[in-house]
Amino acid sequence: MSITVKDVAKKAGVATSTVSRVINDHPSISEETKKKVRKVMTELGYVPNVTARNLGKQIASAIGIILPPLDSKERLGNPFYLETIEAVNEEASIYHMSVAVASANNFETLLENVKRMHLQKQVDGFILTYSDNHDPVIAYLADNKIPFTLIGQPYQKESEIIFVDNDNQLLGKQATDYLIQRGHKNILFVTNTTRENLYFERYFGYQKALMIANLTTHAAVKFEAPEDYILFENTLEATKATALVVIDDLFAMRIMQLVQMYGKKIPDDISLISFNNSIFSTLVHPYITSLDVDVSRLGKMATQKLMEQINQQLTDGIKVIVPHQLIQRETVLDLTKLN
Repeated sequence: MSITVKDVAKKAGVATSTVSRVINDHPSISEETKKKVRKVMTELGYVPNVTARNLGKQIASAIGIILPPLDSKERLGNPFYLETIEAVNEEASIYHMSVAVASANNFETLLENVKRMHLQKQVDGFILTYSDNHDPVIAYLADNKIPFTLIGQPYQKESEIIFVDNDNQLLGKQATDYLIQRGHKNILFVTNTTRENLYFERYFGYQKALMIANLTTHAAVKFEAPEDYILFENTLEATKATALVVIDDLFAMRIMQLVQMYGKKIPDDISLISFNNSIFSTLVHPYITSLDVDVSRLGKMATQKLMEQINQQLTDGIKVIVPHQLIQRETVLDLTKLN
């Protein structure tokens, strides 16, 4: 025998209309009541008739997750995006929403995919998982007033866009401070992306920490061409760097292999700190000291803010900051204990 709305209402001690409003996440129902009714729905195994509800409301009951152009091995293998999809999917299920993914290897194709998903009403809104200064997708979403949440910081229209992010400038500063406090004075910032906003913010934080400590700041070491991997050894020698701040854990693994190929040991010769605290930070020894950006919370908060837009509970731009945490491991040598 199939479970009905009446069965849920009876067990939850509410009216059938209340159950219907909970299913539609109506703002008139309190969060306490929503939690109670959803718990009963789970206990009884009740599944709403999404198709019928969608026809009546002209909605898709789906969220679109937009990944950046997957144009490199680093991006294809970056666990940040998989962890984000998992977090969004988990949070979306609470609202009885499914998840669709838009991906491509270039911006032009990605934009066409997003347009098609929107015009064919496959999704009710989007979560953008990156912030790129040459991105046509965010302009399309904003210009057409399509509900979307950005994970990251926008390059423009910050007061109009709803975005969820870490304080990346503070992340960069705290990573660098951690090295400075352990006696490092010649510190480089290393990156394989210069288009995403998190690069600028983390690099600004690196510069800020060194300037406050009256230490020399260096131009970011950018890996954008094959020869950059060859020139890096010369850069290390010229700067006499003892420590590196690397843009993320996945690229940090590549840098560790490169440094070891030069005959240097980590952390004995070169210390290293990175960001994200992904699975890569503990895949090889030494384990990477990293700042955890709480990807799960980023994804869940982005989903919540998108649902508020879809349900017309939120229209103005808003910034949500997710806290981070330093995870101390094995890639930073404390020079103050050697003297």
